[in-house]
Amino acid sequence: MDLDATAKHAEVLIESGVRGLIFLGSLGENQALTAEEKRELLRAMVSAVNRRVPVLSGVAESSTLEAGRYMKDGERMGADGFMLMPPMSYRSPDPREVVAHFRGAAKATSMPIMIYNNPISYGNDLSPELLAELAEVPNFIAVKESSGNPRRITDLHNLLGNRFAWFTGVDDLVLESAVLGIDGWVAGLGIAFPAENQYFWELTRRGAWDEAREMYRWFSPLLHLDVHPKFVQYIKLAVQEVGLGSEWVRAPRLVLSGEERRKVLAIIKEGIANRPTLRPLAAQSAATTDAPTTTKPRRAKSPSSPSNS
Repeated sequence: MDLDATAKHAEVLIESGVRGLIFLGSLGENQALTAEEKRELLRAMVSAVNRRVPVLSGVAESSTLEAGRYMKDGERMGADGFMLMPPMSYRSPDPREVVAHFRGAAKATSMPIMIYNNPISYGNDLSPELLAELAEVPNFIAVKESSGNPRRITDLHNLLGNRFAWFTGVDDLVLESAVLGIDGWVAGLGIAFPAENQYFWELTRRGAWDEAREMYRWFSPLLHLDVHPKFVQYIKLAVQEVGLGSEWVRAPRLVLSGEERRKVLAIIKEGIANRPTLRPLAAQSAATTDAPTTTKPRRAKSPSSPSNS
């Protein structure tokens, strides 16, 4: 791990205007770190961010016991909250077990928790009906909805109203999700294009749909990189190409090679070459609300270039 470089990357993200940072998510390769490394990184990032924005940590453990233990430690280290994933490496056919995992882990802390629903990656789906059960737990305050089905957003609003803050976690569905009504976006490609990411998000907050649509057409080929099984490698390659980090990953992942790397690199280079001009946005009307956007930064591992994040 390169903690100094990760802190510098976080600095760039904060300067872009993000309203929070989630470390140690899927993109942060949580599951490839040791228990000690996770705690080392979280402690360092809490110090580096120094309360300027909320710092959350992903919680990706195979057992409910370990998830609770990690959150207890994170609370002591000064984290502002957590993004809780379903039990890793355990695809349960029984929804009761998934609900029990979330309930059991949440008992370990009084800190606010974002529920992360990503059935495509993790095989356990928290349907609107299951989220209604978890609504009884007071420190579940937000949901990162990554089912890939934007119909869910309306169903969630109809069933649960404003009980949770609703976030999308699927980059190439963010405009569709924003139209249907979300409070935030846990962005992946945003760590490579933080200024453009934040500008685009602000357009959705203002209802500037024509301009948002135009920018989305530039952004979409890049955002599609977030939904591939190798999204970690794809996004880290983008981070490297814009000068914010390294494409290195930890085993069992391997860096891209051959034709696949050339194809992904072509998409990234085209996006960089055609970056839109970001004009100053007019001050918002007092009647307009501003909702948070959240970006999930990666871990950096580049001992040869400590200035990279």
